[in-house]
Amino acid sequence: MDSGNKTAIELLEDLRAHRMTAIELLEQTIQRAEYVAETYNPFSVKLYDRAREAAAKADELLAQGLGGPLCGLPITIKESQWLAGVPVTSASRTEKDVIPQETSAAVQRLEEAGAVIFAKTTCPEYCLTGTTSSELFGTTTNPWNRERTCGGSSGGAGTAVAAGAGTLSLGGDGGGSIRIPAAFCGIVGFKPSYKAVPREPCNPSWSTIVSYGPMARTVADARLMYSVIAANNDEHAYIDSLNAHTLQPLSLAGQKVIISEDLGHAPIDDDVRMTFRWVVAQLKEAGAEVVYDNPHLPSSVIAWATSAMYDTWSFQKDKDQPLKGLEQGTLDSMTFGASITEEEFDAAEDHREAIHTAYQAMFERNNCTTFITPTLGVEAFKHSLRHPKYVGSTRITYPWLDWATFMYDANLTGMPACAMPMGLGDEGLPLSIQIQGPRGTDASVLNIAEQLEKVIGWDNSPKDSAAEPKADSNPDEDDSKGIINQMKRARARLAQLRGTVSK
Repeated sequence: MDSGNKTAIELLEDLRAHRMTAIELLEQTIQRAEYVAETYNPFSVKLYDRAREAAAKADELLAQGLGGPLCGLPITIKESQWLAGVPVTSASRTEKDVIPQETSAAVQRLEEAGAVIFAKTTCPEYCLTGTTSSELFGTTTNPWNRERTCGGSSGGAGTAVAAGAGTLSLGGDGGGSIRIPAAFCGIVGFKPSYKAVPREPCNPSWSTIVSYGPMARTVADARLMYSVIAANNDEHAYIDSLNAHTLQPLSLAGQKVIISEDLGHAPIDDDVRMTFRWVVAQLKEAGAEVVYDNPHLPSSVIAWATSAMYDTWSFQKDKDQPLKGLEQGTLDSMTFGASITEEEFDAAEDHREAIHTAYQAMFERNNCTTFITPTLGVEAFKHSLRHPKYVGSTRITYPWLDWATFMYDANLTGMPACAMPMGLGDEGLPLSIQIQGPRGTDASVLNIAEQLEKVIGWDNSPKDSAAEPKADSNPDEDDSKGIINQMKRARARLAQLRGTVSK
């Protein structure tokens, strides 16, 4: 049985119905992973022997009608996430000998649910950038176009899932690190509310802004993974809320949503803007009540960078030689962090409350808990660059390099945010839309995302820009799995949209 185009949910149904074994599924996944590894380089560590042992145990459970909700499903986790006995370098040569003796709570939950971890995915050094390249692991490229970045810092995860090397991957998001690669690779990336997913034990840096979350090709698969790693806590009953929404899903008809295509200040390319407007038109046609508003804030990049880099340096500085052996980009970040005073850090932390208050006010004045924006204002740029030179007419310059403006607020406030594909841009690369809500509304955000996914009608089959077109393919056929035909249709559709929206 070919598992390549199936979702996680479909594969789990096959396993439970004994149409395939966990060992068979793993070997198919490893075969695909080897091709993807050679072509796009998304893996930092391969754990095939460990995975084979886990798959054999899963088969024993499945034969008895037992096993958790992910029993036998091959998945990946991020390089920076702890798995006892496995190196956790965070893509830094300075950490290459670090082997944790404990497993992160989120990763442990996945294994307890029966997931089979077959590899760890690449990230940039210390997860500090929105692209994925390091001297330790090299460059990870985009399965839509090998000349383009996959995004970061969970870039290997985005590439692996988009290219079909596993249906699920655990990412981590402290400043868009799940949502950026999800956007660039054309998949779903969900950053849960802060503390919805237990992380410790883990690297201590960025402890107040990072959330671990699922990366998948469908919202339903992302929800499944989230349902395993999330936990009720003193603030919110995340699992109870998920169960309630499963029994009574939301409909777009009559649903009120707040829309902003640029937050009032974010740079955005024309193809992103026009495609976003087309999605908004589909929302209206589906019966949603659309209101246009935003939190009336400037970009939060300064507050985010000040908090994140000060925090990064505060842990690095205690090492014997804190700057030795670092890559230049990491060294620049550390140097910036070292220059921030405690007073500047405190001011940035205080500003987080102002951001939270502004979002609360926006939701309250509109009597609504859904906020929809683009995820990014640009398609994936060349992987030889650390950032795009322009977004729209805005030149991206130092010191802030603010090309991911839509990202920071969700991390600074702890809000849930789901990135999902909304179409292809002028260069045939994925564009993405982001659904956010107040902290604790994770189930609602995923529910709206799934309804919107149906309206958009995205082809979620694995992508492979290195594959040759089939010799016997008919370009006039509706071959939704052919990337070349999809790109042609996307350009034609975008031209049609421009004509429609401009009327």
